[in-house]
Amino acid sequence: MRHLLEIDDLTRDELEDVLERATRATLPRTLEGRGVALYFAKPSARTRNATEMGVVALGGHPVTIRDDEVGMDVRESVEDVTRTLACYHAVIGARVFAHAMVERMAAVDVVPIINLLSDEAHPTQALADVLTLRQHLGSLEGRSIAYVGDANNVCRSLALAAGFVGMEVRIAAPPGYSLPERDLDRLRAAGVAPVLADRAADAVRGADAVYTDVWTSMGQEEEAALRRKAFSGFTVDEELLDAAAPGALVLHCLPAHRGEEISAGVLDGPRSRVWAQAANRMHAMRGLLSWLLDTDAPGAAS
Repeated sequence: MRHLLEIDDLTRDELEDVLERATRATLPRTLEGRGVALYFAKPSARTRNATEMGVVALGGHPVTIRDDEVGMDVRESVEDVTRTLACYHAVIGARVFAHAMVERMAAVDVVPIINLLSDEAHPTQALADVLTLRQHLGSLEGRSIAYVGDANNVCRSLALAAGFVGMEVRIAAPPGYSLPERDLDRLRAAGVAPVLADRAADAVRGADAVYTDVWTSMGQEEEAALRRKAFSGFTVDEELLDAAAPGALVLHCLPAHRGEEISAGVLDGPRSRVWAQAANRMHAMRGLLSWLLDTDAPGAAS
C-alpha cells in the first residue's frame, strides 16, 4: 500500500511518472464506479475543487466530509474513521492541522492516503508547482528557484520536489522563520541541499523562478502583527524581481495578500504564473491518483 504524505514518499522516478501522467490530455478512468473520501479539517478553495475534479476526471465520485460530520478523536478515533471510510472508498484524502493525523490514517494501511495539507507538508501543491515550472521553463535540471518568506509546509514540500527534478533550491527567510534543522536534515537525506539566506535579494539574484506564500497561515492569526514586522523587506515586488534572471517566473500557492508578501504589480504582472499554477492543482491530482491506482506502475498501490 502506497501513500503520499510528503514528496519524499515518492522516488525521483516515481515523481517523474506522476508528472508525466499529469500532462496527458486523458487518462484511464481508473476510478470508474468508485468513491474517494476527502476529509477537510481546514477549509479550502483550490485543494477541494482541484481534488474533486481530479477524481471526476478519472470517473470517480468524490465525497467531501467536514470534521463536524465525523468528529475525529471525538466521536470516533482517527483509525476507526479511516477503516469506515475505506469500506466505501478507493482512496482517502485529508486536509488537517497536525501531520500526525495523516500518519495515523496511513498506518491503518487499508487504502492509499493523500495528504491534502498538514502543518508539516503540502505535497499536492508541490506537484502542481514543479509541473507549472516545467511547462513554462522546459527542463528544470540546473535551474534555480528562490523561495522568499515563511519557510513553512509549502516551502518544505516545494524544496523536495524542486530538488528531485534537478533544481537548485534557495530559501530566504528572516531569523526564526527559516526551516528547522529537522526539516533540513530530511531534505539532505533526500539529496536536496538548499541554500539559505536571511536577505531576500541574496536568494533571488539570478533565480529562474521566485516563489512566495502568505506570511501568516491559517491558525497563526494572533501572530499577524509580529509577522508583518519580521517580514519587512521580504515582499516580492518589482524591485526584488529585477534581481532575478531575465524572464524569471513568479509563483504563489494562494491565497495572496497583495501589498504584503507580494505586490499587486508582480502577482498580476506578465511574469506571474499563479493562475496556471492553480489550474495545475487539478492536473497534478489526476496524475497522482492515476499513479496510485495503477497496479502496473512500479511501486504503486494495488
